[in-house]
Amino acid sequence: MTTTKLDIQAIRDQFPILSQKVNGYPLVYLDNAASNQKPKAVIDAISNYYETTHSNVHRGVHYLSQRATEAFEHGRETMAKFVNARHVNEIVFTSGTTDSINLVAQTWARKFLKEGDEIILSHLEHHSNIVPWQMACEEKGAIIKVIPINEKGELDQEAYRALLSAKTKLVAVNHVSNALGTVNPIKQMAADAHAVGAVFLADGAQATAHVALDVQDLDCDFYTISGHKMYGPTGIGILYGKLDLLNAMPPWRGGGEMIKSVSFEGTTYNELPHKFEAGTPHIEGVIALAAAAQWMMDLGIEAMAAHEDHLLHLATEGLKTIDGLKLIGTADNKASVVSFVVEGVHPFDIGSLLDQMGIAVRTGHHCTEPLMNLLCIPGTVRASFSVYNTEEEVEKLIAGVKKACSMLL
Repeated sequence: MTTTKLDIQAIRDQFPILSQKVNGYPLVYLDNAASNQKPKAVIDAISNYYETTHSNVHRGVHYLSQRATEAFEHGRETMAKFVNARHVNEIVFTSGTTDSINLVAQTWARKFLKEGDEIILSHLEHHSNIVPWQMACEEKGAIIKVIPINEKGELDQEAYRALLSAKTKLVAVNHVSNALGTVNPIKQMAADAHAVGAVFLADGAQATAHVALDVQDLDCDFYTISGHKMYGPTGIGILYGKLDLLNAMPPWRGGGEMIKSVSFEGTTYNELPHKFEAGTPHIEGVIALAAAAQWMMDLGIEAMAAHEDHLLHLATEGLKTIDGLKLIGTADNKASVVSFVVEGVHPFDIGSLLDQMGIAVRTGHHCTEPLMNLLCIPGTVRASFSVYNTEEEVEKLIAGVKKACSMLL
């Protein structure tokens, strides 16, 4: 029995894609950390927009443009509520977490970073939270320092505090590790960064579907979100930033919408948040992202997380019984990711055999190549759970891994 009152079958019925078969087996979708599936509320929001509302937003005086603008800006208000932003103008629409991090790296860092300054990252970071800072540091002559991890896959907080100094200008770490599921204590880490005058950015791509967010309580300066990892569409996300920081940052991309006035003698930029939203936006993406956020809030994010935690516990305990299998990442505080290797077997081979049984998992380095190099492994098999997954599916995963191992060893 699950530990929550959620009606999981009723939830599953809202996801049309889950009813199909793969290779003759009912689909068991356990690749949610890469991208989760979409409920009818999100699918219908996109269809309804195109069927009844589509027009370009802002500046239009006709009915459809005004209606689309209202729906678009209502999406911003919903996302501000979702993260508990103090001001709606602290919500900037981007194409996702990668785009959001690049925005900060190409605006805030380009303006404020100087030679000899330091940026602190961690060994748990996704490539998207490494490469943009490397590019910024290369341009500015700044230095990257890296927080180590312990044997459980947790950030070494004592080592982190030792890295902080007057030279630290920015700390950028993920809220939840996409590779190991580790939940990082970003509220305390942000406070530690602020104590030395540094800015704190949290990569929230992996956390948003599993953690109730309150950016005011976390007191992070920037928080990034990808819509497709929280039941929304691909190609849309947000950058949350504190108002004073966003106001101090120059625009990134030039074009329509981000301007107040243009002449060949000069341009006056628009106010927040529009100065960071050049060009025609992903209108239906914003509307559907808001539908996803509202769907989660209506269902109850805490209840969703409790169900996923229950599945994670079942999977962890079941996989431990398999000879030769080693769990990678055993943090005390984890989100719904279980990552493992099997001695003598390449992760890709296990993933391929599971796929033949209709079980979708992710294999490889999960865009965390520095972490895998640190652990001296080529990658892992990663199963990740969502609210629509079931105990029966966890049992199929465990049985599937056992069968794969028996075939490969």
